Amino acid sequence: MSVVVVTDSSACLPVELREHWGIRTVPLHILLDGADLRDGVDEVPADIYARERVTTSGAGPEELTEAYRNALAHSAGSGVLAVHISSALSGTFGTAQQAASEFGPAVRVIDSRSAAMGTGFAALAAARAAAVGSDLQGVAAAAEAAVQRGHAYMVVQRLDNLRRSGRIGSAAAWLGTALSLKPLLAIDDGKLVLAQRIRTVGKAVTAMIDRVHDVVGDRSAALAVHHVANPQGARDVADALAQRLPVCAPAVITDLCPTLALHVGAGAVAVCVDVDPGNS
Repeated sequence: MSVVVVTDSSACLPVELREHWGIRTVPLHILLDGADLRDGVDEVPADIYARERVTTSGAGPEELTEAYRNALAHSAGSGVLAVHISSALSGTFGTAQQAASEFGPAVRVIDSRSAAMGTGFAALAAARAAAVGSDLQGVAAAAEAAVQRGHAYMVVQRLDNLRRSGRIGSAAAWLGTALSLKPLLAIDDGKLVLAQRIRTVGKAVTAMIDRVHDVVGDRSAALAVHHVANPQGARDVADALAQRLPVCAPAVITDLCPTLALHVGAGAVAVCVDVDPGNS
């Protein structure tokens, strides 16, 4: 058997990719009106991002331990490589490290230093390495290389959700009370940061496409476009990227998973990039 790859629901990996590459997913949690909803497992209200009395929680130690134990058994001793959401955005990575310690060197945990398909691309890189027979060290190296070459950008319609959730972090200083700002945000070394201060959504989206074009250039790259209740906006971004980056395959377009969507609010559009390692 080969190394088994595990990630969490924040990776926003489409079902067909998870199934094709044998990637296992541990759900993150949404706490709503006393109910504990598992992201990707339980039914979550479509307007979860509009709810005020809602919080999120990382994967629990028991869930992670069980997932790693089952994956290790399935690997027939080859090992488990777990890739999780940035430790700067969720406590899941720290919990994962504790859970993995029960299994010694047979389970390795990687901090994706990203979210959504920024995490997903690292998990996919690991799964592809496992599929061609790489050992645990090689699979971990593939995931870590994907982490290093990844980029993620996001435009939000409103800042209320980010303020409420506290995920705006150090950006609070430059935001002040200017809720009319439509900033271009980026994930830098796992943290959500300001990439550019912009006044309109249209200009922010254009700036995001420009940033993606700048990091990819004339190379090939895997692209993912996420959105929150904004399918047309996501399609428009994907179309623009196809025109600007003709060497790249069409972007995967997916809803942002609920545990991330409620932090950024309706209308948000994000792009995650994994530059082809053969062209880096």
